Amino acid sequence: MINEISLYDTHAHFNLNPGESAAVMLRAFESGVNHLVAVGGSQDLNAGAIAVAEVYPDNVKLALGFDRSQAKDFDSAVCIEILRKLNRNTTLDAVGETGLDFHYEADSADAQCRLFAAQLGLADEWGKPIIIHTREANEATLRVLDETPCSGNRRRGVVHCFTGTRSFAKELLDRNLAISFSGIVTFKNADMLRESALFVPDDRLMIETDSPFLAPVPMRGNRNEPAFVKYVAESLAKLRGDSVEHIIEVTFRNAQAMFG
Repeated sequence: MINEISLYDTHAHFNLNPGESAAVMLRAFESGVNHLVAVGGSQDLNAGAIAVAEVYPDNVKLALGFDRSQAKDFDSAVCIEILRKLNRNTTLDAVGETGLDFHYEADSADAQCRLFAAQLGLADEWGKPIIIHTREANEATLRVLDETPCSGNRRRGVVHCFTGTRSFAKELLDRNLAISFSGIVTFKNADMLRESALFVPDDRLMIETDSPFLAPVPMRGNRNEPAFVKYVAESLAKLRGDSVEHIIEVTFRNAQAMFG
């Protein structure tokens, strides 16, 4: 039954290997994943996202950006100029991923905040949603969101691969953001995250793989790919007391409203 319903993976990364990307996309289609967002985050990831979006324009939406790991090497103004040039040659559906990670990159916190704020501003200028990463940076993430103006004070975007508490989820929902869950929600030690997943309402819920990382149970140990997003849907359905079809339907509808 699951393969008869269209799944939407809202966050997948690709490299520049055309054969590998074609095989990944074929397995996605065979698993009922007919739509996904190819997400950048660096020069290489941006190029990989563009390449797969060009081959599958009816199935793949494109997000380009510079993530927290780039803050040490690129001034925010340089990143914005690169994105402006890319936007002149392709059609962007979102900006990202961007955001903050103080677990691995705490020594560049100030630069991360500047880069994040600059891309929030660019997304607002272009009228595009923003894809946000946040890890161990709750307070700073909320501060940058609040201090960066947006049109009409209603920002469009999603916090991807959410790993936070219910209280942090509420803060993000209060700021009009959607929340996306990855394979982490299937992990044995993710009880806190599952509590958050119970809290997020249907109309703000999304699913993703964050492939090639974080393969869900029962695919742990494998390289993750969009075909595995069905396990995230199944886990959320069981957790929330819903049918898998319901989770797929609402997450598809939310992703379509956000990205097209």
